[in-house]
Amino acid sequence: MALLLPLALGSACQSNTTNTENNATEATTQDAAASDSASRKYLAKPLIKEIYTADPSAHVINGKIYIYPSHDIETGMPENDNGDHFAMRDYHVLSMDSIGGKVTDHGVALDTKDIPWAGRQLWAPDAAFKDGTYYLYFPVKDKQDVFRIGVATSTSPTGPFKAQPKPIEGSLSIDPAVFTDTDGKTYLYMGGIWGGQLQRWRTGKYDASKPKEQEPGPKEVALGPKMARLSSDMLRFDEPVKEVQILGQDGKPFLSGDNSHRFFEGGWMHKYNGKYYFSYSTGDTHLLVYATGDSPYGPFTYQGVLMNPVEGWTTHHSIVEVKGKWYIFYHDTELSGKTWLRNVKVTELTRKPDGGLETINP
Repeated sequence: MALLLPLALGSACQSNTTNTENNATEATTQDAAASDSASRKYLAKPLIKEIYTADPSAHVINGKIYIYPSHDIETGMPENDNGDHFAMRDYHVLSMDSIGGKVTDHGVALDTKDIPWAGRQLWAPDAAFKDGTYYLYFPVKDKQDVFRIGVATSTSPTGPFKAQPKPIEGSLSIDPAVFTDTDGKTYLYMGGIWGGQLQRWRTGKYDASKPKEQEPGPKEVALGPKMARLSSDMLRFDEPVKEVQILGQDGKPFLSGDNSHRFFEGGWMHKYNGKYYFSYSTGDTHLLVYATGDSPYGPFTYQGVLMNPVEGWTTHHSIVEVKGKWYIFYHDTELSGKTWLRNVKVTELTRKPDGGLETINP
């Protein structure tokens, strides 16, 4: 399918295009995108149309499907390379009893104004459940404009959630993804380059200077996502943060210039038949790809493309088992034709006999 290439990347970052187009050109582009969306055929339909949602993290809790997306809004802000126009301010939780069933919007679950340390931009979240408490993990820029990962708790899967007074110590960047293994241990994966600021942490400390120059050169080893095991109370890291290594079939790490394979953002972990599947977005090449390993820490070996480009610049997903079948939750821009106003969708995954995943054309 044809790919729209708006100016900016959404949930976790932004494009590297320059912003030289005038307002008239932008309006024409958006109108054309909306017209194109109206005539295009899609694999799945938006789960909800009343609000714009993206970056869906889906979980099955007590037999019910809960979806924790980001909540896109129109701010009228001009697009820029920092993604400032992705100025999301709150989260809504969605639920459904079954795939294809009615979707319920449970309203605001957490608002930026109720996070003591938050500055702006409440991007893609994830959630977990343990011992009667629900945990919502979220990235937001602090008051110094640095992305950190916070956690909020609730006695209900739909909230409202109460944020901890400070971000998780040692957290950084964006796109938290929480995975609980079969042994009960829980891990948090995080990271996104460009607007997600992961490249600003290369020295181990945040560096706000020259962000364009901090990403590794094309022939240097690409940056990997970060991860750490969570403590038993789910509120902090129980070990130092580590980098996740993603390797090619030749056993070598991907280079930064290999933008159809290297990690960009939007990591997700699931387990199938004893294997760990780490999937992620390649960002500026708009693919969802996956790699497998024998440990939640990796290393992970690249296996292939999980989903071809959706309509819009960003692509972000989650994978969950529902009643013996596996599904991928994702987003595109069918409703708006604008890359910063997205809608979440779901479709079934098809596995090969060896456990590999068939490529999806959305």
